[in-house]
Amino acid sequence: MSLTILQPGVQMTLQGAPRVGHRHLGVPASGPADHLSMALANRLVGNASTATAIEVTFGGAAISFDKSVSFAITGAQSDLILAGRPVASHMTHFAQAGDTLRIEPARKGCRVYIAIAAALEAADFLGSTSTYLPAALGGRAGRALKPDDTVGFGGGRNVSGLATPRDLQPVCSNSYTLRAVEGPDYPAGAQGLWDSSFNVTQRASRMGIELEGDFPRSAECASRPSSAIFPGALQLPPGGRGFLLLADAQTTGGYPHILQVVRADRHLLGQVRPGDRIRFLHRTRQQATDALRAKQALLSSWLPDFFL
Repeated sequence: MSLTILQPGVQMTLQGAPRVGHRHLGVPASGPADHLSMALANRLVGNASTATAIEVTFGGAAISFDKSVSFAITGAQSDLILAGRPVASHMTHFAQAGDTLRIEPARKGCRVYIAIAAALEAADFLGSTSTYLPAALGGRAGRALKPDDTVGFGGGRNVSGLATPRDLQPVCSNSYTLRAVEGPDYPAGAQGLWDSSFNVTQRASRMGIELEGDFPRSAECASRPSSAIFPGALQLPPGGRGFLLLADAQTTGGYPHILQVVRADRHLLGQVRPGDRIRFLHRTRQQATDALRAKQALLSSWLPDFFL
């Protein structure tokens, strides 16, 4: 039992649970760039929130099924076509053996998640099947999927009648307001960071996204030795542009760490694409904690095993 990759789009990988507890060894958590969207897709097919799923960057992909199985798609806004018929995201669908699923190029957002009502076969490394491309870990031999690859699965199930509640469906946009707290190297007199919007450049990947706009000069920020760094950190390298870290980012860094996107909003980073605009909304650490608790409570009845 398997599915076959016909077109992988810009990048297609297998992602599962984050690889936790190994940052001291230089191994990042990785996992889905938008872990909420992946959890929502898995929920629709009866899987655990961190079950292995397929992450597709920018859409433009196609897969075929050699066995009948239920599936669901969430994430970026794309037209979805199953066996020549349009289907909707955030709903459970049933593919017959031989059906082809096409994901058209994303209109808004960056990454689409495909969950199958079965256990997808993927390499486990340090307790996670997530693909980490820089070190070739997990997934399919640590690489992106390519045409004619087959992904095996066992125990295919028929699940029907499920849809993500409307108020829990994340909204993809071309403009994002992200709540953030001051980082350890936040420069004095940097009020302009909160009053400005920043453009996402073409330099974007699962490691991070580059922002251009009115940033402080890196020389104005405190110099520091390399130290621990996490997804959601906004660093300020030389050159006047910021770099916002994503799931595959390094575990330590020496560039000034001026802002930190709050955990409640971090899943949104996985949907930001080149050309989008970002604004940062200033929050205290207590407000960040309150936002996390509120969002976790909102999701808990639908996703009881999910943690932001």
